[in-house]
Amino acid sequence: MWRTYLRPASMAEALDLLRRYAGQARVIAGGTDVLVELSRGVRPTETLIDITALTELKYVREESGLIRLGALATHNDGIASPACVAGALPLAQACWEVGAPQIRTRATIAGNLVTASPANDTIPPLMALGAELALVSAEGGERIVPLAEFYPAFRRTVLRPDELIREIRFPALRENQRGIFLKLGLRRAQAISVIDIALVLTFDGEVVRDARITLGCLAPTVIHARTVEAYLVGRRLDEAVCAEAGRRACDDAAPIDDLRGSAGYRRETLAALVAEGLRRVAAGTQAAGWPATPVLLETRDTSSTVALPFAGVIATTINGTAYELPGAAGKTLLNALREDAGLTGTKEGCAEGECGACTVWLNRQTVMSCLVPAAQAHSGSVTTIEGLAHAGGAADEGDLHPLQDAFVACGAVQCGFCIPGMLMAGAKLLDERPAPNDEQILTALSGNICRCTGYRKILDAVHAASAEITEGGAA
Repeated sequence: MWRTYLRPASMAEALDLLRRYAGQARVIAGGTDVLVELSRGVRPTETLIDITALTELKYVREESGLIRLGALATHNDGIASPACVAGALPLAQACWEVGAPQIRTRATIAGNLVTASPANDTIPPLMALGAELALVSAEGGERIVPLAEFYPAFRRTVLRPDELIREIRFPALRENQRGIFLKLGLRRAQAISVIDIALVLTFDGEVVRDARITLGCLAPTVIHARTVEAYLVGRRLDEAVCAEAGRRACDDAAPIDDLRGSAGYRRETLAALVAEGLRRVAAGTQAAGWPATPVLLETRDTSSTVALPFAGVIATTINGTAYELPGAAGKTLLNALREDAGLTGTKEGCAEGECGACTVWLNRQTVMSCLVPAAQAHSGSVTTIEGLAHAGGAADEGDLHPLQDAFVACGAVQCGFCIPGMLMAGAKLLDERPAPNDEQILTALSGNICRCTGYRKILDAVHAASAEITEGGAA
């Protein structure tokens, strides 16, 4: 899909490459949007500029009342940040709705903004929060652009070919402010929004002093519900006001019909979502349902590592063994594992990050290997289904990971095609929390589709493995 893979080691080098290849290369970080587009022939390129070595861009922090997100902050980073959950709940809720766990480990919030779809979940909350972007280039230095001015038209941004988003920043919610993000999708996970909304309200006692309500999937770009914003100022959020605000929201959008929903359905949903969001904000239950400890499917390593320079040959560790893959720089990690490393246990299902069959661990993160450029494994470590038993502590050849044993005992293995991905996701969940409940298991496996629909036995197997692990630990 690409021929040249460049991995700058510094911001200066990255900006110089963007200047030299302006309009002829694409920036890649998480890759969850870029690789899908390349596979479909959307915005094709022969050159990728990988910025993942710029670790100074990976942060979420609060400073002097501002929440700052570096360009490499992932959706998981937003979910796991206490500052983001407390000071930007609508954004954290949107991050929780993006894709599936294997997507959230890698997909960056900045990348979600750059893709510029009006269905992208993080745009409405960031716009409602009043976010601005710090854009940098080699020749122009830094410029600040309000997110509300970032999208001139459908799937277009004002980002210049030689520019990079350095930071996203916005004021943290104050004590007299409350907000919420709500989304309607057609699946539990991996659902493109049919409609989504974000609300940020400022109160003077019980009276609304300011309202910012943004609407996704209802216009070529994310828009403000200006009619509702004006209507709410000076009012208390009683049932009549919430219902009327929902009705008036329909005057702020002219949705289209598409495969996910008709225009009429979207208008009805808009009215209901706006009214429901206002009711929850009024009741102070905007955070209801937020998990106390969200499932991340990554076991975070706080030790610092230095990425080795990449010169075309991928040097990586797979299942504890060192590999050099000289011909894999133009491939996905999935294809490199199967074709170059000879490890065919990882399966290709959809090749677009929808089914989870290709799930592996990359640097302690659970990822869809079909959406990872193979070169991102350079100087890193990969665990595939072939190495799961060893990763789980098996000492003898032929021993299995406790979850593999449980899949056999519970009859959870059916045709077998999806099982490697199921096992890799489930085993990482057990690494993260040895005694998960049903909801946590369902979340962890929400990115994995079983073609034989045998989910009950799969859940039973995770519980059985959990019991073995926790009992063994107690012993």
